[in-house]
Amino acid sequence: MSTSIAPSTTAPTSAPSRQVAAAGRGSPRRRNEKAAYIFLLPWFVGLLFTLIPFGASLYLAFTDYNLINNPNWIGLDNFEEMLTDEDLLQALKVTGIYTFVGVPLSLLAALGVALALNKGIKGLKYYRAVYYLPSLLGGSVAIVMLWRYIFGNQGIVNAVLAFFGVDGPSWVSDPQYALSVLISLHVWTFGSPMVIFLAGLRQIPIMYYEAASIDGASRWRQFVSITMPLLSPILFFNLVLALIGSLQTFTQGYILSGGTGGPSGSTLFYNLYLYIEGFQRFDMGYASALAWLLLMIVATFTAANFLMSRFWVFYDN
Repeated sequence: MSTSIAPSTTAPTSAPSRQVAAAGRGSPRRRNEKAAYIFLLPWFVGLLFTLIPFGASLYLAFTDYNLINNPNWIGLDNFEEMLTDEDLLQALKVTGIYTFVGVPLSLLAALGVALALNKGIKGLKYYRAVYYLPSLLGGSVAIVMLWRYIFGNQGIVNAVLAFFGVDGPSWVSDPQYALSVLISLHVWTFGSPMVIFLAGLRQIPIMYYEAASIDGASRWRQFVSITMPLLSPILFFNLVLALIGSLQTFTQGYILSGGTGGPSGSTLFYNLYLYIEGFQRFDMGYASALAWLLLMIVATFTAANFLMSRFWVFYDN
């Protein structure tokens, strides 16, 4: 008796794996990755439009270029010219004074107002908005023009001094006082670091102050031993941002001096001198070299802040 064996109808073992692969292509993780790349696409496009000018300025820094003729490669001549450029030294001096005087005064004002607002006064939101407003307007052309009027010969400051019998100087047109006018404007725009300081003060636990009061610590001792150490990361953050912003100051000096850096170079900020070289004297090659020098200066001060922060910035860990 013969038996017949029917052909097997079992599906190939590879079918489940294909189903798993097909399911993987439409998994939530893959969909999330695609969504992330879509949202990041504008940033990548913006990065492309940043890297192209970035590379172009690096090339132009080694050329002689007047915006009309083709760039002429001259090597390190632009950087060698900086060593004997008296206008550059003046710009570095003005920017340095503005930065190392204006930044500490601005941070002190911001911290002082933040400490006052942290006392729980009524209308805190109103005062916080009022003090923050100058930070939004301080770099605008209108506010600089207003400041120029306030400190002018017939301005409000001289009018107040005349009321007390004092003959005020010509603040804006006098090289001795012109930079001080801009430093006062910089100090007036303390609202942004003030808000950040206030947020940091609100995060300090009240129990530390209660324990210190029980031990008999004065308010000054509490400020030195509790507030400043716990607030040091916020102070470091504000310091880095303020230094970078001050080194890049342009609008205030341009408007106050009419684009010349006067009187007698007293408001010749670094960025203003860079603008004069590039767009008034049409020496774009030298201006590009100045831009790269500014990048190195900002990077040096930022790196120095991060290196020194280990000695005075305290974190929870």
